[in-house]
Amino acid sequence: MYSGYITDVPGIKVGHSQSSEGMTGCTVIICEEGATGGVDVRGSAPGTRETDLFKAEKMVDKVHSVVLSGGSAFGLDAASGVMKYLEEKNIGLDVGITKVPIVASAVIFDLNIGDFTIRPDFNMGYDAARRASVNERGQGNIGCGMGATVGKILGPDNAMKSGIGSASMKLGELVVAAIVSVNCFGDVYEFTNNTQIAGAYDYKNKKLLNTVNIMKGKDINIDFPVTNTTIGVVATNAIISKAEGNKVAQMAHNGFARSINPIHTMLDGDTIFTMATNKVHSDVNLVGTVGSEVMSMAISNAIKAAEGYENILSYNDLHLIK
Repeated sequence: MYSGYITDVPGIKVGHSQSSEGMTGCTVIICEEGATGGVDVRGSAPGTRETDLFKAEKMVDKVHSVVLSGGSAFGLDAASGVMKYLEEKNIGLDVGITKVPIVASAVIFDLNIGDFTIRPDFNMGYDAARRASVNERGQGNIGCGMGATVGKILGPDNAMKSGIGSASMKLGELVVAAIVSVNCFGDVYEFTNNTQIAGAYDYKNKKLLNTVNIMKGKDINIDFPVTNTTIGVVATNAIISKAEGNKVAQMAHNGFARSINPIHTMLDGDTIFTMATNKVHSDVNLVGTVGSEVMSMAISNAIKAAEGYENILSYNDLHLIK
C-alpha cells in the first residue's frame, strides 16, 4: 500500500462513524481555521451539498468541513450533525450573532448492501465530527467506505468490495494528500502498471472481468436501479485562491481516470473537493499534478485495505483464493 494519510496536512482532522448492521457510514474532514475550497463534479448522478459556494464569484471562500457519506441522498443529513458539533466548538463563519460552520458534502449509493433502513444521519455525522483527530489513519471498511463496492455492470451480484483510502506526498514544505471512497461503476487499476486489481467479478469461474469489454461486446442493459459514485478530497497546505482550488479538484480527476475505467458515466456521481490551509507558497500546477497522483494512490489503498462482506469478495480475498 502507498504511504501517508490526509491528516499529514497540518490542520486537517478526520473522523469516521459507521454502522456494521447498515454497512454504511460517513467520513468527516475538518479544518477548524477554515480551508480555501474547491470542487469539481464530473459524474452525472451526484448527490451533493454546498457545491455552489465554491464558485470563484461566490462570497464565501472558506470551508470548515467536507463530509463524505453513504446512504445516497439520505446521507446528506450527516452534514447537519457536523454543523452542530462545529457550532458548539465556536467554529465557523462569523456572522456577528453566531458562527456558521460551512460544511459541504457528497454521498455514495450503498443502500443495496446491509440494512438499507440504516443511513448516515444527524447523529452519525455528529459522532464522526466528535471523533475527528489529527492522528486518524483508518482505511478500508470504515466511515464512508463501509458500504463501498466496485464493478457493477452486471449488477450487485458480480461486484467486489471496496472501501475508503488515503495517501499523501511531501515535497519539501509542501504537503498534498487525498482521501477517497471508491464506489465506482467501473473497474479499478493499479495506476503504476495498469493492472486490474478489482471490478466486475465472475464468481462462478473465479476471475476478474473487464467492464469496457463487456460494454463493447454486447448490447447489455446497464440501466438497473443502482447508482455509483467515487467521492474524495484533496487537501494541501499550499496557498491558493478559490479559483485555483477548483482547478486542483479538476486536475485530481485525472487520478480517477488513471485508476478507474470507465469513469464519469451517467451512473456515477464522481466528485472531488479541495481543502487548502494556505501555509506554504507553491505553484498550482504542481499541487494539481501531485493531487492527481495521490488520488490514484488513495484509490489503490481503498481497494487493498477493504475486507469482504458476506458473499462480496475483496482484493485480499482474491489473493487468498489464488
